[in-house]
Amino acid sequence: MRFSVVTLGCDKNTVDSERYRARLIDHGGTQVDDASDAELIIVNTCGFIDAAKQESIDAIVAAGRLKGSGSATAVVAVGCMVERHRAELAEALPEVDLFIGASESERLIPLLQERGLVGDPVTQHPGVRAYAGDTPFVRYLKVSEGCDHGCAFCAIPLMRGKHRSFSPDEIVREAQLLELQGAREVNLVAQDLAHYGRDRRDGVRLPELLEALVRETSIPWFRNMYLYSAGITPRLLEVIAGEPRILRYLDMPIQHASDPVLERMRRPERKRTIREKVARFRDAVPGVAIRTTCIVGFPGETDGDVEQLMEFLREIAFERVGVFTYSAQEGTRGAELVDDVPEQVKRERLEAVQELQRHITAERYESRVGAVATALVEAAAGASEGIAQARARLPWQADDIDGVTWLETDAPAGALVEVEVEEVVDDYDFRARALRMVSVPRVAEAIVSRGRALPMAGGGMGSFGR
Repeated sequence: MRFSVVTLGCDKNTVDSERYRARLIDHGGTQVDDASDAELIIVNTCGFIDAAKQESIDAIVAAGRLKGSGSATAVVAVGCMVERHRAELAEALPEVDLFIGASESERLIPLLQERGLVGDPVTQHPGVRAYAGDTPFVRYLKVSEGCDHGCAFCAIPLMRGKHRSFSPDEIVREAQLLELQGAREVNLVAQDLAHYGRDRRDGVRLPELLEALVRETSIPWFRNMYLYSAGITPRLLEVIAGEPRILRYLDMPIQHASDPVLERMRRPERKRTIREKVARFRDAVPGVAIRTTCIVGFPGETDGDVEQLMEFLREIAFERVGVFTYSAQEGTRGAELVDDVPEQVKRERLEAVQELQRHITAERYESRVGAVATALVEAAAGASEGIAQARARLPWQADDIDGVTWLETDAPAGALVEVEVEEVVDDYDFRARALRMVSVPRVAEAIVSRGRALPMAGGGMGSFGR
């Protein structure tokens, strides 16, 4: 069975899709890049906001068309949107053969076997993850599932359930397997990474997990993605500041800076506490890059609230800010409020905040000019048409969201290069001068030297860690 997996939404979905691919390969499937060449098409959906839902529906419809015009004989929809809207989707999209929610991923193979779409396992050594992309040295590692926070705008707990931290041993083992597959940067992801370990009784929280990952792997870069500020403790900052392989980067959503809006959003922080914590972070971890996200147009938001948000962004000067317009999600507290901000006003506020942050980011990035740092090469010069220089990223540039850095170097993709930042280009990118290659321990030798046997059998997180 030739199969293709279409992934929409967040990096946590990316991890889930890699596990789907591995299971299909274990049962004799052959992964193809082009869905039009696949017999089985799996669409991993996102249900976070209306735009993501529409994108998911469009992808399912496109896959359904291939049952008539391509080689596809079956279409399967999985993931978050299916978890919440299975009945409506099943009625509207009869061309889909199976709907599997985010909480029942372990049913994929048995249900496909019932329909004769996959056979029995063909290998005694199943893989934990199967990558499909252009940068196999940049990987994502999900450390927990679900969320206990009650933010009024968010339906994630309704789709992913309560927070569950995965076993530290399983996480470390999966990181080791990613290292064996060539990972140079591992991005730790969760609904709230700082919440890791609170539900366990082994004393391992995020700082201890990071220390174990550094100790038990040779991966050069670990990046922390999506942490509520309330969980960023002095102990965590101490670990980040003291370990060079943990990047000085924090992805910390604030969502707003007007206290009345934050209260209606049911967020745990207020403007004063956010200000104090950012100052503490920057004191404890010199050079830290802080990225955040904001929502405009939440019910009851006034022009004055938006001015407070913009003034706060000027004051704090985050490196990057992702801005989104509010859309009510069924079943959330926010959906019970009157959505009284017109769509045109939401769009105008979005554009105003984005334009402000564009200038702030340019100023923050200008302060990096002249710095010497290590860059990870994503694409070698000449790797594709139009790439005259190597494309890389610096520690304060997260994969796919924070811009890139251009280098004159013959270093291959996946290499680490020490560079001097020369200038900012196009607001969000850099041009830098390569100084020297940075040696990276050879993966197999590093693991063998620690005397650790890594069994390749088993699925790592079982039913996606549930």
